[in-house]
Amino acid sequence: MDLKTFRSEVETELNNILNFWITNAIDKEHGGFYGKITADDKIVKDAEKGLVLNSRILWTFSAAYLYQPIPIYREVAKRAYDYLLEHFWDKKNSGGYWSVDYQGNPKEIHKQIYGQGFMLYGFSEYYRAFHDRQALDKAIELFQILEHVAFDPKHGGYYEVTTADWKIIQDNVITQGKQDQKKSMNTHLHIIEPFTNLYRVWKNEHLAKQIKGLLGNFIEHIVDRNTFTQHLFFDDDWTVKSDIVSFGHDIESSWLLVEAAEVLGDKKRLEQIRRLAVQIARASEKGLDTDGGMFNEQDNHHLNKEKHWWVQAEAMVGFLNAYEISKQKEFLDHSVASWNFIKKSLITTSGEWYWGIDENNKPMLRHDKAGFWKCPYHNARACMEVIRRLS
Repeated sequence: MDLKTFRSEVETELNNILNFWITNAIDKEHGGFYGKITADDKIVKDAEKGLVLNSRILWTFSAAYLYQPIPIYREVAKRAYDYLLEHFWDKKNSGGYWSVDYQGNPKEIHKQIYGQGFMLYGFSEYYRAFHDRQALDKAIELFQILEHVAFDPKHGGYYEVTTADWKIIQDNVITQGKQDQKKSMNTHLHIIEPFTNLYRVWKNEHLAKQIKGLLGNFIEHIVDRNTFTQHLFFDDDWTVKSDIVSFGHDIESSWLLVEAAEVLGDKKRLEQIRRLAVQIARASEKGLDTDGGMFNEQDNHHLNKEKHWWVQAEAMVGFLNAYEISKQKEFLDHSVASWNFIKKSLITTSGEWYWGIDENNKPMLRHDKAGFWKCPYHNARACMEVIRRLS
């Protein structure tokens, strides 16, 4: 496939994804967006609504408007923004509830740091797109709260979850409730991501210091110096507590870390991260199947052969990023192969992607097409990244 065709096909797919969410996800009765749409496009009207879903919708349609200023994108972004402020924002303690019920009433009121990160990500992108000062103020407020309650001043990095009033408690979501797992790669990846986005529009010295520190966390603790895969879970002092390799998170990190270093503007650190990104991408090749898809993860000697939608989206970008840095053509081939796998196995006639393909290469129809975790963020963002990089 030539690069012009690659770009054109991905551009068409971006429009299909966005149109799916515009057409199917808007909850006109109770506000915001439906909490769940099944694999066969049935709307579950009474499903709870998650902070991650709504924050990612806010980011996606704000980013889409920056890419192409179509009025409906602005309308959807504003709908997400208004709903987050009205129903998810804790008006007493600040920050976002983990979930609300289908009518918008608080349900899970703890403060998952991962979720606060995505809210910050959405607010900062909304400000980038529409210059709404309130959105920037909310993003800054979230950053300052996270620094006060979640940052570990002794060992660096961030903890996982707090109560509604910001007291650190045991996590049951990201680290799966295991007592010795206090920090996670996943949360740190999705903290450096919004911090980077905020720094685009708010050149604060302390924020820059924390982004630099997060890059250091990845270099020193999270990325294994021998295998260039990432450790997933840690205790307080970064002692590793997991042997799982997540291929999707590895290839996603490879390009997001480069983005952070680019926005930070530290040339020495950027060169280091660019080299690391290529090494991570090379290690991620172990997760590739012969059909171009990427497997989910490997736990010791057990290979999970499911191929989830977000993993394929991130592979498309991560390998393209590695090609841009290294000029090694096999990385470009991997990116194109990821797209070909997506076209063949994940895209549905209604415009969104299946959750994934199981180990027998069958669609995972018991999983949502849209829901608490299944959002237009990974695939729409991947499309926008490919379009930008091939322009």
